[in-house]
Amino acid sequence: MKFGGTSVGDMDRLTRAARRVRLQVDEGRKVIAIVSAMAGETNRLIECVQSCGTMFDAREYDAVVANGENVTAGLLAITLQQMNVPARSWQGWQVPVRTSAAHGAARIVDIGVDNVLARFAEGMKVAVVAGFQGVTNDNRIATLGRGGSDLTAVAFAARFGSRLCSIHTDVDGVYTADPRIVPKARKLDRISYEEMLEMASLGAKVLQSRSVELAMQYKVPVRVLSSFSDSSGTLVCDEDPNMELRPISGIAHSRDEAKVTIVSVADRPGIAATVFGALADSSVNVDMIVQNISEKGRTDITFSCPVEDVETARQALANIHGRGLINYQGLLHDRDVCKISVVGIGMRSQSGVAAQMFSALAQEGINIQVISTSEIKISVLVGRRYLELAVQALHDKFQLDRDNRALGEVDRAQCVQAQEEI
Repeated sequence: MKFGGTSVGDMDRLTRAARRVRLQVDEGRKVIAIVSAMAGETNRLIECVQSCGTMFDAREYDAVVANGENVTAGLLAITLQQMNVPARSWQGWQVPVRTSAAHGAARIVDIGVDNVLARFAEGMKVAVVAGFQGVTNDNRIATLGRGGSDLTAVAFAARFGSRLCSIHTDVDGVYTADPRIVPKARKLDRISYEEMLEMASLGAKVLQSRSVELAMQYKVPVRVLSSFSDSSGTLVCDEDPNMELRPISGIAHSRDEAKVTIVSVADRPGIAATVFGALADSSVNVDMIVQNISEKGRTDITFSCPVEDVETARQALANIHGRGLINYQGLLHDRDVCKISVVGIGMRSQSGVAAQMFSALAQEGINIQVISTSEIKISVLVGRRYLELAVQALHDKFQLDRDNRALGEVDRAQCVQAQEEI
């Protein structure tokens, strides 16, 4: 069971989380409870570090910001003990959670099970583990990056062979679109790992994308639940045949996108490798890429990236331009764009999704600037002022407010009618 920052945001909410854990213990289960820092605490600790200066040791940064989860773990263990539930808290190094040394964005290498299992054998019912953190080979605290507690929870579920990983948060599941933009967005009963991974990587904030990738790799069923209601939530699991009743499962969006265009570079082998190698070396996260022939022997390269990476990208490209590695006539950027994506595993077996998507946007007068596709998603860049309109139009176009099962009944009824007419 994982509890996010809003789920343990104060002592009342933390007590509510403890009651949910106790219910599982009362039903005879042993529980590993992964906790985040209380809402706002990590940001406060980051501000403390930044107040010391702009240049700081990343290892000390991790030593500071990991403490929010440590406090929550201790408080939840004490609360459970007050409820007569045998519990103890664990920091990452005590388990231990072994990580890489990429401080601030470490990856989990291994999780030791012996210490926790030994305490379970001695009568402990709940291991309350601080999420978001681990320990490197040289025994330094390392953090996993934003949303790292989701990753911790899935990793523990995989390592300990848990039958379910439940993520308790401030939403009651995964929706067909952001309900703040589309009020009639519908909560999904289940969604495939692949669809959830696309949704998470495309801007949906319900689950961290790395945690979904790990769940898919180790086949860990993940249920997203609200800490504040008794909703059944959304199950993230293997693909179900019923999931293909409709081609699209959801609409994702990312507001903080930018478009960069390199104007008129040589059209020859190795140019793209030079360009994107330089961007990778500068840690610019490139997403959509389009290359167009602009004139004989010349080409334009357009790509999207997070808006905060634009200046870094410009400097990286100017550097290789100045060193003569590439020669371009101009470097353009647009910070006023957003990414809209339709996602669904049904796209594998049903045609016409792209045509319907582009038609819906055209009817609203929305110009498409860049397009990229995968087997189960189509993404476009459009002007940021069209974000809400585009999401609403696509949600209506694909009738996502209607339940899959209801659509299935309609499809079967139409088949029966057609057979009778024949």
